[in-house]
Amino acid sequence: MARYDLVIRDGIVIDGTGLARRRGDVGISDGRVVAVGHVPDADDTEATFDAAGRYVAPGIVDAHTHYDPQITFDPFVQSSCFHGVTTVLAGNCGFSLAPTRPSDREYIRAMFARVEGMDPAALEGVEWDFETFPEYLGARQGKLGVNLACFIGHSSLRRFVMGAEGSEREATTDEVDQMAEVLRQAIAAGAAGFSSSHAPTQVDGDGNPIASRFASLDELRTLVEVTGRAGGGSVSYLPKSAVGGLNAEDEELLIELGELSRLPIVIQGLGARSKVDAPGAGWDHAVEFLGEAADRGAAIFSLMRNHPFDRIFDLDGGTQLYDGVFAWRDLMALDAAAKRAALADPARRDELRTAVENPNRDPDAGSTMPPPHFEVLFVEEVAEARNEKWLKRSIADMAAELGVAPADAMLDLALDEGLRTVFRWENKTPEWEESVREAIRHPAIIVGVSDGGAHLDRDDGADWSSYFVRFWSYEQKVFSLEEAVRLMTQVPAALCGFPERGMLLPGYKADIMIFDDTIAPASKRITHDLPGGAARWTALPAGIHATIVNGVPIVVDGQITGALPGEVVRTA
Repeated sequence: MARYDLVIRDGIVIDGTGLARRRGDVGISDGRVVAVGHVPDADDTEATFDAAGRYVAPGIVDAHTHYDPQITFDPFVQSSCFHGVTTVLAGNCGFSLAPTRPSDREYIRAMFARVEGMDPAALEGVEWDFETFPEYLGARQGKLGVNLACFIGHSSLRRFVMGAEGSEREATTDEVDQMAEVLRQAIAAGAAGFSSSHAPTQVDGDGNPIASRFASLDELRTLVEVTGRAGGGSVSYLPKSAVGGLNAEDEELLIELGELSRLPIVIQGLGARSKVDAPGAGWDHAVEFLGEAADRGAAIFSLMRNHPFDRIFDLDGGTQLYDGVFAWRDLMALDAAAKRAALADPARRDELRTAVENPNRDPDAGSTMPPPHFEVLFVEEVAEARNEKWLKRSIADMAAELGVAPADAMLDLALDEGLRTVFRWENKTPEWEESVREAIRHPAIIVGVSDGGAHLDRDDGADWSSYFVRFWSYEQKVFSLEEAVRLMTQVPAALCGFPERGMLLPGYKADIMIFDDTIAPASKRITHDLPGGAARWTALPAGIHATIVNGVPIVVDGQITGALPGEVVRTA
């Protein structure tokens, strides 16, 4: 009779294949599933988990995170672990914590703080027990709650080889050769692949373009081909035109990268992404592009937010949401007294009044990040009782009642309350919903984009999976529960090249989530549990009872167990 370390009893098994659910036990030994169905009682079974009335499914694979700094001091990558996530892929967008020379640690910290909205005080908690990428992965062994996979990022790679000049110019042939060798070594040590970006929204801690934006396309082509030949699992890349919609040149580049690497090329923002400015724009053309790529043998995939933006800010603390609106960006950089003076200055107000409706669209001039529209920007909290009539109303609605420009309505309210008014950007509109509904069913669209570990000053995207199941499966019925699970588990595991994960089958790693029909996002709040007492948004779910990694529970009924069974995930 088989010996089991853990038996999950009497659950409804959804195995990640997309096939119909069935009642069964799951027997686990040495971190792997060894039996599904009837698992007999055994005296030497170490532990059992009663899953009666609950679903037993593979753990979620989150294919887009920035947890590589946080995981050095938070091995459970909160909040993701509470939502059933068992494997995270970090190092996206061309930024990875490794490789980093000791002399460049401050620069890398500042880059993560700027681009990914991480508190500099929290980043002081990073354990620099590495310099090279293989050393980074090696140092994580035995210190992981969840499983970790990580790209080597192009910007970090350039800094490692070229120093400060990596953020100033194109690389020489010799420098590209050096980067290629470091890349090969990283993949041999277990890197999941390579990430890069030419997206104009991304700047470093000095306000300059990130290093990968200085790379020539020939440099990019070389490194992407090296990734494929070295055995990487995938390539993550943000083209220059990704934010506003792919142009013909970038479409051809993506197909070429797919042909060179023979790997999945994973982008964001394709066609009917959750665009801030035009939900659904360009989807018909995107389908044509994906068809052409497939005909030519290039595997192009696009990550897509299935949940709306939900971000809270006040003008006292400021926000990066207006980086693409230079007049507002400059306002946010001022201290509180200077902000109040600027808002009271008629000339400055004239500059601010229509700037949001006319954001920067020139990548060479700076960030092209689309700002929140006033129709989906709401008054979340007021500091003065006299302003309670504006609570939960949009800035556009407020402006219409007052007969003023939306910017004036927002800024006057903030000024009246000493900049303490809390605003909430939530872009869940009928247009957003319809665009996502149409695109999310395409096989080249990958559900996700948590950005876990990033933007802690604005949001915690870790609740994407709970939202996806609640809204798109239970409420909208776009997917069966079996298909929803498959899209969060088997599909990203296969896409990223992670063997033995993503399904609950004998022989597979025992990464498991246990949940019930009440699964949903439940709460979102500010906590101060990062190093240095730094604040962040945390999101907790309802209806998720356990997260199990390699056969060991790390979260049970919302409580972290303290076990560290996570592994560094290597590609097939």
